Formats: sequence, structure tokens, C-alpha cells
Amino acid sequence: LDDPGLDNIAGEEFLQEVLQILLEEGVRKSTDVTQKVCDWKEPLELRELLDLELRSDGEGRERLLQRCRDVLRLSVRTGHPRFFNQLFSGLDHHALAGRFLTETLNTSPYTYEVAPVLVLMEEQVLAKLRELVGWSSGDGIFAPGGSMSNMLAMNVARFWRFPESRSRGNWDLPRLALFASQESHYSIQKGAAFLGIGTENVHLVRTDERGKMIPEELEKEIQRVKAEGSEPLFVCATSGTTVLGAFDPLGAIADICARHGLWLHVDAAWGGSALLSPQLRHLLAGIHRADSVTWNPHKLLMVGLQCSAFLLRDSSVGAPCSSQGLLQRCHGVGASYLFQRDKFYDVSLDTGDKSPQCGRRADGLKLWILWKAVGSRGLGWRVERAFAATWYLLEQVKRREGFRLVMEPEFLNLCFWFIPPSLRGQENSPEFWDKLGKVAPAIKEKMIRRGSMMVGYQPQGSRVNFFRQIVTNPAVTRQDLDFFLDEIQELGRDL
Repeated sequence: LDDPGLDNIAGEEFLQEVLQILLEEGVRKSTDVTQKVCDWKEPLELRELLDLELRSDGEGRERLLQRCRDVLRLSVRTGHPRFFNQLFSGLDHHALAGRFLTETLNTSPYTYEVAPVLVLMEEQVLAKLRELVGWSSGDGIFAPGGSMSNMLAMNVARFWRFPESRSRGNWDLPRLALFASQESHYSIQKGAAFLGIGTENVHLVRTDERGKMIPEELEKEIQRVKAEGSEPLFVCATSGTTVLGAFDPLGAIADICARHGLWLHVDAAWGGSALLSPQLRHLLAGIHRADSVTWNPHKLLMVGLQCSAFLLRDSSVGAPCSSQGLLQRCHGVGASYLFQRDKFYDVSLDTGDKSPQCGRRADGLKLWILWKAVGSRGLGWRVERAFAATWYLLEQVKRREGFRLVMEPEFLNLCFWFIPPSLRGQENSPEFWDKLGKVAPAIKEKMIRRGSMMVGYQPQGSRVNFFRQIVTNPAVTRQDLDFFLDEIQELGRDL
């Protein structure tokens, strides 16, 4: 014990070499359009290449450095301009610097004493996000993803209506009813299961042909549930559905919630960043009337996984209990070894007890650095550029033979089928749609094995598999979008 148990000099030398590998393999090649999006390997082959077994003795520096190269080389390059597979893509260097800082600091923003800089940054970022929603006050916390943010909303709503649920659980509560659209995120049902409310008590409201919740159908569902003896509690409206990118009519839904005394949560995990654009924020008209909002900056702003904000409005007027400190009262336990009340500084800055988590990532830092780098206008420009790219691609899809839109997009979700030459002219045959449903999976397998690009597909309702193309990366150019359509045509030509 007389000497340190770590060799800091050797460790720093190792880190310097790893940073060079990160810069070359993880940054430059990841964003280089001439590189593959992925170097596909089957699971058995990949296990052998990586040599995943953990042994009794450690390995030398050169072997470890090669392992770092292998991790980057054999992973999917989500920063690549031709990665269109998820609602997140691209690589922002400023946000990545923030992620490096977060990992280096290795602290949790639950108390000011161990994370003074990060606590104040989180406070500022959350306040700015609430301001964009249209609130002058309120609260919030960063959560590990949009699903958890939605679950926080459900838990807070239950506590707001039934404060005794915190101590007594669900035993003394009526049968609660939650409402969300048929196109809502699956986390609403997961949350109902997780919180003991039950998935059978999530009532999915019909949507129109564009995937928007129909307010009149919400009213009918509420009345029906009341007649059956359940207690309506919570409505989740969606601003930017996962598949079609639909925005529910928030004003009409807010009117219904106000009339019935229900908690209105807006899942704006995907579409929330449109609030940064003067041209697009009308899509979320009425969001200021929500009681809570989920917003994922990691989805469209290239902040990097993970960055999900749960935002809470001050809805104390007319509510069963004031929302001042609602997060704290709902989740707080006041552990005396962490949240001592007799500290020498302002203990209101010890915000960790507002979250169900204890240890928590400082997800606000990377967003703060990015915001400082490009400003609100720069973030808004990114959203508008993605919108312009989608509209360019839309016009190209309309012009090209073999492409058919599922519907006109409202936001950034461009959904379409590709009809290979062998199926054209057979639209009226009984086998057409069954055969068409096999086209997207076959094309995707080819593109992944080739490593040329990556795009998602899925069925939806009675619609067979279609492609869902998402542009969020500002590095994407017109050439990349043309390549995207050319590649689908080439890969699907012989199907």
C-alpha cells in the first residue's frame, strides 16, 4: 500500500493511442461516405473475430489497442451519411467532446457537491427546453431515454391525482385508465405494466388516415371507460409518431383533458426539436397546455445517445396538489447519507432525489456544449435542413418508376414501397401485396451485406412492409439522397 496500484504513466500513454484510434476509426471513417456503413458478420463469425472470452490474466497494450480498433471497425457506423436506419444518426464533434468530458469526469449530477458544474448546466438546459415549450416555470430531469421519460410522466400523474399511491401502492386506488393513440410509442404499455397499472388499462384511441389521434374518439373512449367504472387519469398525445411522424392535435386534446380533469402528457421525443424552428414549431401548437413533455435531443439534434428530457409544467392551479416540488414529492426519499439538509450550500441544488435513479449520467453537458457552439438558430437550421432533405427525397420518389408513397409526410418520416419490375402491373392480383411485403426485407439484407447503407422497414396495420427513411444528419447531401434511391433500385431490380 506504500505505492499506487495504478501505473498512471502507462495509462496515459495507452489513452493517447486510444484517442488516435477513436479519431481515425470512430470519427473520420465513421463520417466518410466512401467507407462502408457496416462490415456485416454473422454472429458466430463475429464472436470468433472478437475473442469475447474473459480470462484470468490480462492482455498486453498492443492486443488491447487492436481490440479497440476491432470494436470500432466491426460496429455499425451511425455517424455515416448513409445511415438512415434510426431516429438518431450523424456525429457532431462538439457534442462528442461533451460526451468525452462526461465520461472523464465520471460523476453523477445528483448533488451539487460532487457535480457543481454539471448540476448548474442541467438546470440551465432544462429551463431553456421549458421556455421553448412555452412555460415560464416548472421542473424537469434528464432520464435514460424517451421510454423512461414517458414512464416518469405516468408515475407523476398517478401521484398528482392520488398522493397516497406513493405509500400504499395501488391497493386503495380505483382501476386507472390511460389513453394514447394507436400510433403511440410502445413505452406507454410498457410503463403501465412496470407501474402495476396494467396493459389492459391502456386504451388506444383511433387515429385518422395520417396517424393522428381523433379527439372525438378520445372523448368517446373516456366516456366508455367511465361508464365501465374505471377512473380516467392520463392522456398521452404524440408529437411525431415513430412510424408515420404524425402530430396529434394538441389543442383539441388539451380541451378534453381540461374538461375531464386529466393529466396531459405530450410525447415529443421525436418531434420536440421542431420547436427550435420558427417554420416548423406550428406542428406542436398547443404543447404549452400540457402538464408534462418528453423531448429527446439525441434524436434530431445529434447530441448523441442518450439525452432525454422529462419536462414538467407548474400546474398548481386547480390541481389536487401543487406541482411545486412534485418530482421531489413523488420520488424523493431523502437518504441521509446523500441529501443531508444541513449542508453549507443551497441544498435545493441537490436534485438527484427528484429521479427514481440514484447514479445518473450527466446528459445535459453534451447538449449544453452543442448549444453553446451553434446557438438556438444553428439547432433550428439543422431541423429545417433535415426537413428540406426529406422534401427533396419526396419529390424524387414521386418521379421515379417503381416507388410508391405510403402517404405524404408531415415531418421527416418518408414511408414508401419499392415495386420491383417483376411485380409492376400486377397490383390487382391477389398475391401482389403478399409478394410486395417480402421486397423490403430482401433489399435490406442485400444492402447490409454490401455495407452500402442502412434504412428501416416495417409493416403497419393492413400495410405490408414499407421503407421508412429518416434524414437527421446535416452531413447528408443531395448526392447521398440520390444514391439512396439508386441503391434501392439496383438491389431490388432482380427480385
